Amino acid sequence: MSFSRSLFLLCLLLLPLRGWAQQRPAATPPKGQPIELLPGTRELVGGTFNGVEIRKLLGNVSMRQGTTLLYADSMYQYIGRNAVEAFSNVRIIQNDTITITGDRGTYDGDTRKARMTGNVTLRDPRMTLTTQLLDYDLTNSLAYYSTGGHLQDPENTLDSQFGYYNTQSKVFSFKRNVKLITPENTIDTDTLQYNTISKIAYFFGPTRIRGKQGNLYAENGNYNTATKISNFARNAKIETPNYLLGGDKLYYDEARQYGLATGHVSMTSKKDNIEIRGDVGRYWRGQGRAKVYGSRAVMRNISDQDTLYLAADTLVSLEGRPPQNKAGVIYAYRKVQIFRSDLQGRADSLTYDRQDSIIYLSHDPVLWNLSNQLTADSMEIRQRRGKIDQMRLYGHAFSIGEDTLRNYNQVKGRSMVAYFGEKAIKKIDVLGNAESLYYALEGDTVVSGINKSLSATMALRFADSKLQTISFLTNPEAQFIPPNELKPEDARLKDFRWRPADRPTRRQTLGKHFAPPAKAKMKAAPRKKAVPARKTTTKKPAAKPARK
Repeated sequence: MSFSRSLFLLCLLLLPLRGWAQQRPAATPPKGQPIELLPGTRELVGGTFNGVEIRKLLGNVSMRQGTTLLYADSMYQYIGRNAVEAFSNVRIIQNDTITITGDRGTYDGDTRKARMTGNVTLRDPRMTLTTQLLDYDLTNSLAYYSTGGHLQDPENTLDSQFGYYNTQSKVFSFKRNVKLITPENTIDTDTLQYNTISKIAYFFGPTRIRGKQGNLYAENGNYNTATKISNFARNAKIETPNYLLGGDKLYYDEARQYGLATGHVSMTSKKDNIEIRGDVGRYWRGQGRAKVYGSRAVMRNISDQDTLYLAADTLVSLEGRPPQNKAGVIYAYRKVQIFRSDLQGRADSLTYDRQDSIIYLSHDPVLWNLSNQLTADSMEIRQRRGKIDQMRLYGHAFSIGEDTLRNYNQVKGRSMVAYFGEKAIKKIDVLGNAESLYYALEGDTVVSGINKSLSATMALRFADSKLQTISFLTNPEAQFIPPNELKPEDARLKDFRWRPADRPTRRQTLGKHFAPPAKAKMKAAPRKKAVPARKTTTKKPAAKPARK
């Protein structure tokens, strides 16, 4: 290169700095540190393009502003302002940690803002972001895109329409059509914040997590993609192949397969139309066990014929274990209540075998069917096709039925089996120490006496809820007591105890969890003010003049 050509290049390098200093008043310091041209550029061409004075830098161009480096195949350096425009293989490096590449870029040294377009990639040690257009504010360490972006870290990928990334806090904010894919789950939401250090994703809208172990839904909360722990709020739900567990708040640990729901908890078994509601719900997926309690948990079992409600302090559901029990078991304990249109009951503990549709009651159980009350040490309710088929009473079995005159027909024994027809008892077998006391009525209006009988075993048959026959199978003793010989002690068998006050009502059993919504009160129409009646005055006709 000749000496004159070298001198020309040196003057060309110094020209923009002199020109830039002359154009700005001395009293107004520059907003940003000047962008410096580093050695290595193969060719420099100065000139004016579209009325703007620029300098073309061609071939392996590299520039610097503080700790920020800019590289490209070619650049335009604007003489009148502290800015450059870069073309082809553009690269911006900040603090040796953030690298942005693209096909084309602009950089303003005063505002320290860059825009990169075309196959843009932003990399830091924790992740890689790709998009078609990226704006980067170096002062505030904020990168953002609005044309769709794809984030990749060593374990997860994320796509969204809009995104913001703080390169200092390492926190991403995503908006619209957000999809986060982890090794175990796929997460879809509308608004998400993701910390690339803690690996925690925060949700601020309807969110669905689909995974191998089940699905989750919520409208607010967070999910740790490293520990696989979720903390959800607002309409939160866990869905597995067999169950749906939801509540106002939901905690779920995928590693332990454990979930905790609080506030308006609902657990639904998909197989058999069973739903349990309460205040707190715990779910152990590996064990197939769920526990619901708090403020009288309630189970609802919908069948084709009727709906059974079961309330208790605590309800526990176990999933079925094929081949022995495909449907599972429900345990209820402390202050159990049962309500169905044809059956009401109480007990301290209960077991519901859903495979055989058998309900076991223990600890002072009592059942009511129409006007009949049944008690024993323990009981079984056997169902067939959603209807009561049998009731089996074990130990101190006692049946009391109230007739039309409010008399009490009674049967007792060691054990009983009550067979049901269409919602009513059609037969009772009494096994061991059988006793009966029945009132004989004339036309359902007058008592004609009492039939008392003793036998080792006894069979009673009914029609229309009335006793038709009693069969004594072993060593029978019977007597008829007419009304004039009746004594108070004749009207009761030993251990008689009529308990109508204990009979659960529908409202008591359903509690707050299945209570129907309160009806809005109709506002009374405002009273119309009475309009005082107008006083009407009748004018007397003028007196006619007397005839002369």
